Amino acid sequence: TAPPRVTKVSARMAVSNEQALPTLLAPDEPAPCEIIEAQTDRPLLLACDHASRRIPRSLGDLGVSHECFDTHIAWDIGAGAVTRLLCERLGCGAVLGNFSRLVVDLNRDLEDPTAFPAISDGVLVPGNLSLTVEARAERARSVFKPYHEALNRLKLSLSSINQRPVMICIHSFTPYLHGLFRPWEVGVLWDKDARLPLPLMAALRASSGVCVGDNMPYSGRHDADFTMDHHAEPAGLAHAGIEIRQDLISDPQGQGRWAQTIAEALELVLKREDLYRSRVG
Repeated sequence: TAPPRVTKVSARMAVSNEQALPTLLAPDEPAPCEIIEAQTDRPLLLACDHASRRIPRSLGDLGVSHECFDTHIAWDIGAGAVTRLLCERLGCGAVLGNFSRLVVDLNRDLEDPTAFPAISDGVLVPGNLSLTVEARAERARSVFKPYHEALNRLKLSLSSINQRPVMICIHSFTPYLHGLFRPWEVGVLWDKDARLPLPLMAALRASSGVCVGDNMPYSGRHDADFTMDHHAEPAGLAHAGIEIRQDLISDPQGQGRWAQTIAEALELVLKREDLYRSRVG
């Protein structure tokens, strides 16, 4: 398969009438999100909210030790690499966040306190303490909004009168939380629409005996699931979140193996014609 074409959204992209306002990102810094263009006309959209551990230079290190940026509090380890590999195997497009969840969590409503986490898994984030309204607005304008605008544009480009795209969010989870081991190798997150998640879980279990979590280790019914709640559910898109345990995709070999496992399961499931119709009710 030909490698996916990657384009960038301008780091200075802003909502109309906000162009004159200051931006969090310097002109020579990466764009707020990475866009992978589809190589086929397959109506499938991938999103990876927590693909990067990058911090804008203007924020320094947020007062957090450099070692913490290698852990799950800063990003979803391996998720970005798996997303890119899935795009190659499935010929689909994707949008990936280019900055750490410690700057602003792209999978949270901006009114959620964890959108700008002051503490994450017991680690204090001094740079997020006592943020002003203006500071929050600048992070939202420079990082959060361009990412979600890019997702919306790609979603609309894949939509027609007779077709709606399938949307999948790719995440990873830490194998240990609060001292407890989490046995699931992959979790499928969903809420009311079972069209995609149920057959996907069945395909994963049948093909390779994967230990699959049904809304484990996180629930798709939780409020902290903004990307799906905002882009997929209101439009009636078939959708699911996929969580992969981080120790399984921390290196290129594991990333390739799990991208192949998930792609093979999706190839079986994505043949269902009902996935490409908007769900009513």
